[in-house]
Amino acid sequence: MTELTCIVCPRGCRLKVDTENGYRVTGHSCEKGEAYGKNELLNPTRVVTSTVKITGAMHRRIPVKTNGAIPKKLIFEAMKLLDGIELKAPVKLGDIVVKDILGTGIDFVASRDML
Repeated sequence: MTELTCIVCPRGCRLKVDTENGYRVTGHSCEKGEAYGKNELLNPTRVVTSTVKITGAMHRRIPVKTNGAIPKKLIFEAMKLLDGIELKAPVKLGDIVVKDILGTGIDFVASRDML
């Protein structure tokens, strides 16, 4: 039995995942919590947020994030892809910064407009 705290919503349900009986999840208040408990043990994923350099804008860095969740084991390698990137203003919310991160089909995108 593995115990987890669900992070899908602010409720923070205390989940118990029975790994010996088909990853049966208890302690959840909604279906999302049940799916989270099972996926967290079988294939944990996360949305990643960071910043990259930008020139010609009001700030020196612009926030970026993945437009979906990537496997947790790829986070550090994905972050390295951002190291050498320098954008030039203007950049719009949703502009792709890095396409298809490590073959996942997920992109890093700008998470705000920057003029």
